[in-house]
Amino acid sequence: MDINTIVFWMLSVMAVSCALGVILSRNPVNSVLFLILTFIAVTGHYVMMNAQFLAIVNLIVYAGAIMVLFLFVLMLLNLNADVEPQKGQLVQLAGIISGGVLLLVILASIRTSQTVNMEKSRNSIGLIKDLGRVLFDKYVLPFEISSVLFLSAMIGAVVIGRKEHITEDSKVNQS
Repeated sequence: MDINTIVFWMLSVMAVSCALGVILSRNPVNSVLFLILTFIAVTGHYVMMNAQFLAIVNLIVYAGAIMVLFLFVLMLLNLNADVEPQKGQLVQLAGIISGGVLLLVILASIRTSQTVNMEKSRNSIGLIKDLGRVLFDKYVLPFEISSVLFLSAMIGAVVIGRKEHITEDSKVNQS
């Protein structure tokens, strides 16, 4: 066995076990922490596939920003087991059926999948240098238009979110 196979299996075991931790954990904060570890394992898979851009985006956006947002929301919510409504038999049955169907789909996809030799697919597809070259050579106008749209959306969010406090001085200035 070579080192790539060992690292692949270690990352796979980490991803599956942490994903199970997300599902089986009763504490929502622990579930979010397990989800962060799952994203880190997926980022390792992206690095192994030579998809550096996807690895960096996955790490920064998902494991960083979105998980911090999840943690803040969970900490702001008052999740008490006392006030949580109990799930009915129909909801539990629907969960079991949908989980079984998902298991069947996964087993069918594994059965029909083909193995890919990663040594043959090691090329420059997915390198940040090549992505930047294509982005700024071929798609420079859509890239710049989207940057202007993002900038205007940020300015709009700041304007909408800004609260103006009416004080005695501003009442005098308005008249």
